Amino acid sequence: MDGWKISLAAAAVGAISGTAIGLAGFLFLTSRQGHSMGVSLFLLVPFVAGFSIALIARKPKSSVVAASLLSVIASLVLLIALGREGVLCAILAFPIIVVGLVVGTVIGFLVRKLFIKRDWSQPTTMGIVLLIAPTVILAGERIERPMLLRPRTEVVQTTVEVNDPPEKVWARILAIDTVQANKPILMYIGLPIPQRCTMQGRGLGAKRTCYFNVGYIEETVTAWNPPYYLGLSVDRTHMPGRHWLGFESAEYRLQPNGPNTRLTRTTTVSSDLHPSWYCRRFERLGVESEHNYILHDIMLRSAH
Repeated sequence: MDGWKISLAAAAVGAISGTAIGLAGFLFLTSRQGHSMGVSLFLLVPFVAGFSIALIARKPKSSVVAASLLSVIASLVLLIALGREGVLCAILAFPIIVVGLVVGTVIGFLVRKLFIKRDWSQPTTMGIVLLIAPTVILAGERIERPMLLRPRTEVVQTTVEVNDPPEKVWARILAIDTVQANKPILMYIGLPIPQRCTMQGRGLGAKRTCYFNVGYIEETVTAWNPPYYLGLSVDRTHMPGRHWLGFESAEYRLQPNGPNTRLTRTTTVSSDLHPSWYCRRFERLGVESEHNYILHDIMLRSAH
């Protein structure tokens, strides 16, 4: 068989195997861990996939590299197509998944070179993979499960200067008809876009609903001190594809600053994503982007 045909066949076999392991690992872990997504999913499953590809797609090395990349792309595309994940989530998860995949592939190369006999048949190697892959993923899930029982809490705060006194700004935070500010870049690749907010009633216990392009958030007023402070608890979040992130509360604080107002928006969210050192920065970036979108709209209205 020609060299390019051998390479193509090896890449295809490796990619199919890696994709199968990735999807099976995702379905298994999400069924076991509910809304939580942790190290087992983002690092261990790609590691096992890369390790398996290195054993199955034996040579040349370029076939293994191609198979690894194809398996990641195919897995993410299928999850998006099936509605299991959003485009933005897939893009943000891609770098850490690739890290796990590369480490697994390198170790797979070493294991193949040191321990796998050259005369072993493909079915024998496949048997080893089928034995090792689920065992490692299951062990990782059992070790990690206790750490995923309690969601993380993140508090995100953004402050802007508005060219109006608090009395005028107050009315603009209660109800929003449209948002005219420029969209942050994340909103072009899947971050929910705030569109309008409505308020039913006034004072403690009043209901506020904020609508996005893909869902809505229902809130109840828990603190009411016009025109300086508004506190809200989040009663219900209906945001498809955001099952791992929960909105807990929000508040607006208005401080007079001469003829202007220092407007501070604070949002408290809970997250089931791990590792926190990687996921936290993207969660905060997403919430800050939505803050800036709304707050800059208020600033624009004050300028007219």
